[in-house]
Amino acid sequence: MNQSALWSLRLGFSNKENSRIAQKGLRPFLEDSFKVSFDNTIPDFLKDSPKTIEELKQLRLLFKNASEEDKKEARQKENQTAQAMKQWWIDRMIDAEYPLQEKMTLLLHNHFVSTYQKVKVNYWVFQHNQILRKNAFGNFKTLTKEILKTNAMVRYLDNTDNKRGKINENLSRELLELFTLGIGNYSEDDVKNGAKGLAGLNLGEEGAQYRSVFEDNSVITYLGKTGVFKVDELVDIIFEQKNIPYLMTRKILEWFIYDNPKEELVRYYGDYFREMNFEFQPLLLKIFTEEFDKNTAGSKIKNPLEYSLQLLDELQLENVKSNVIVNFLKQQSMDLFNQPNVKGWEGGKSWLTTQIYLQRAIVADAYCQGRLYNRQKTERDMEDNMEEKTNQKNKIPKDKPIALNWQKGTNKVIIKGLTDRLLFGVSPEAQKDFETVLKYDFDPNAPNADQVVLRLFNTIIKEPEFQLI
Repeated sequence: MNQSALWSLRLGFSNKENSRIAQKGLRPFLEDSFKVSFDNTIPDFLKDSPKTIEELKQLRLLFKNASEEDKKEARQKENQTAQAMKQWWIDRMIDAEYPLQEKMTLLLHNHFVSTYQKVKVNYWVFQHNQILRKNAFGNFKTLTKEILKTNAMVRYLDNTDNKRGKINENLSRELLELFTLGIGNYSEDDVKNGAKGLAGLNLGEEGAQYRSVFEDNSVITYLGKTGVFKVDELVDIIFEQKNIPYLMTRKILEWFIYDNPKEELVRYYGDYFREMNFEFQPLLLKIFTEEFDKNTAGSKIKNPLEYSLQLLDELQLENVKSNVIVNFLKQQSMDLFNQPNVKGWEGGKSWLTTQIYLQRAIVADAYCQGRLYNRQKTERDMEDNMEEKTNQKNKIPKDKPIALNWQKGTNKVIIKGLTDRLLFGVSPEAQKDFETVLKYDFDPNAPNADQVVLRLFNTIIKEPEFQLI
């Protein structure tokens, strides 16, 4: 497989950055990616969404006194805002000149999970997402401190119920187990005492803040240190621990390159992460430049975003609206802002269940035929494999037909050109299948040549190898 095509997909979501990586070289491409600025603009879709504690109180009063119809309308409005936020993020991923910032934000979104379904305040979920983006190339310890002090996180992990004399351990436990150290590197006493240090950290105007009436200021022993510790001090102590670098380093390797990274690799890069004082940028630069030179293609299953955005880019389907992608992701169990639990999307083999694989094949057929992905059609096809007549309203709106880039030449030249950028390897059996679609006497100048090559493309993307990067 073409290395720059492979890493275009790994560092983004499609083949879009292929030529830039090839021309610039990986290191200059990464350095340009790290220079992407942080946009703190609040999108228009949040204009009428409640943002302050007072506005939320007013909304609660409205719900208390409103009719069932008005309540339903208000809930629908906020649900539509949540849907608009998903589409906004998809558009950012597609339109980004250097998409690594968004891909890293997505990793952190699946690390510091906080869902709209539980939080129920769109602006808080947006703030949480922006903190991840702002720190995507920054410092892991700084990010951990900032994310713990978001309204979204204290609401999601029930720290609003964590009060002196009535301790809730959820945030304290996940801080150690899922966010920083991992199981086996702390005790149950650390969880209990950490919860005391977090007691009273509750909702605030621009972020979570301590409420003195609920604080627990007792002396605690936390990971071997004794004192009165609050959120920032707890995080400082965590980041002094021997095993602090490895959980995040493993997450990064799994997200970008390997579904099952070797432990020595996790330790090697983790030790460097510690040396760099937990700065993401030098760690990412080291991992990507060193792993780029290795033969690692086929070591990771594509997630639904990589799969769908790669297809759209290859077929140059620029007018497919982001809500279509959002709905496909939900069907593929990758619902943005709504992971199934605090552990996030499992990844790896969970992206290739029988159901998900069939859905991918159906969406591939739809796009190659110029149709939108249709959830109802997918469900019917999965139940009885029946074909639905193409309805005009399901056609992809476009100013130009589907355009697939392919290199003219013999059938083998065309096949190699496509497979080099799409598959990490081609078996003799697959090659024979491709040559059945594109025969040895294929005329690349024939009027129907584009359609025949499109059929070849559709055959290629059904291969198991296309599911891997």
